[in-house]
Amino acid sequence: MTDPALQTQKDYYEARAPEYDDWWLRRGRYDRGPEATAAWRNDAETIERWLKESNPHGSILELACGTGIWTEKLARCAAELTCVDASAAMLQHCANRVGASAARFIESDIFEFQSTAKHDVIFFGFWLSHVPPQRFDEFRELVRSAMKPDGRFFFVDSLYNGNSTASDHTLTAKSAPRQKRRLNDGREFEIYKVFHEPDELTQRLGSLGFEAKIRATQEYFIAGSGRLKA
Repeated sequence: MTDPALQTQKDYYEARAPEYDDWWLRRGRYDRGPEATAAWRNDAETIERWLKESNPHGSILELACGTGIWTEKLARCAAELTCVDASAAMLQHCANRVGASAARFIESDIFEFQSTAKHDVIFFGFWLSHVPPQRFDEFRELVRSAMKPDGRFFFVDSLYNGNSTASDHTLTAKSAPRQKRRLNDGREFEIYKVFHEPDELTQRLGSLGFEAKIRATQEYFIAGSGRLKA
């Protein structure tokens, strides 16, 4: 059954592509002042260090690559890099950022994507929180099917923190699976945004056949790495 909310989510990210980096760079509506920006950058450096320590290499599949914020880092260590996103606009920004020859770019709904190859590493940045709770197991199967038997995954996502989003956004209850988002031009969309906690997510992934190490930064991010259980 088609989920209208997922189509709205795709429409939102297609429209948001030109302004998406404002969020990561803390510009415009996302500038919450010097202290918040310093904390954000400190947490971002922590995530980059954890990613580097995980030593991604070989064939890497990036799901929901967006504008290429993480693609840049993955391209430096990948022998082969495949980037998937449902948004043509996001993929174009990503290709412009890293170079069209740096990766293979695939436009596809993540839930409809079927990998034709097995990969050493599967990376997904700020995507897990956009997976509807009722489709979490389905996404798990995608990761499993695209991973080599000795392959690994790495992800980064959002902690529940009001300062992480735009100044004209108000987070709904942490338990709510959807949030309202506004573009610079005032258009509003309701998208899935599920805030996971490290312990809860570790247990859930464990019950689904993964060994995972998941931790949080000081304020803004959650990150995890893992592999299939032996």
